Amino acid sequence: MKTFLFQGDSITDANRDDENEDNFGLGCGYALLLASDFSRKYKDNFKFINRGKSGDRITDVYARIKEDIINLKPDYMSILIGVNDVSHELTQACGVLPEKFEKIYSMLIEEVTQALPEIKIIIIEPFVLEGLHTAERWTEFSGEVKKMADASKRVAEKFGLKFVPLQSFFDEASADGDTRYWSVDGIHPTAAGHQIIKEELAKAITDIL
Repeated sequence: MKTFLFQGDSITDANRDDENEDNFGLGCGYALLLASDFSRKYKDNFKFINRGKSGDRITDVYARIKEDIINLKPDYMSILIGVNDVSHELTQACGVLPEKFEKIYSMLIEEVTQALPEIKIIIIEPFVLEGLHTAERWTEFSGEVKKMADASKRVAEKFGLKFVPLQSFFDEASADGDTRYWSVDGIHPTAAGHQIIKEELAKAITDIL
């Protein structure tokens, strides 16, 4: 049996119950959708673990590297991070700037691959839509998240990892202006938004199986 680890912030967390991991540990977002689909297709071939944590920035994921990544010894891992690095900076002045984001991200990947040389990692592009949380400072939000997305892609290219773009899919889906159908606040996806992430991540996983 192979272990697949979902890592990231609240988008990945999706209200998971970290005290009842066996039954409710996947949350109610894309991790659950993907695990449900793959569990049916591949039956007992995969074990799925979600260690996404609401509010996390790249520095927080790095701080959890031993407990929530290396010690779990996953065969596969996806990571979706970056929007809090922007949001926390714009709203609380405690975010992570793009240069440091890329540096810490690279350190994270380097240390994980050194500890787990056989692991296959998928980096998911951070995305943002105009919504209740982002509209007031939309130009800054969109511009800074784009920098995080570009940095994420460079990290994937640097280490030869699979990269999953998302912004273009969310932009296309909300081209009619109805962003709330896909995201409740510009950051957190609706059920339909989580389905977009699930579909694109599933393609990437299938490519590396």
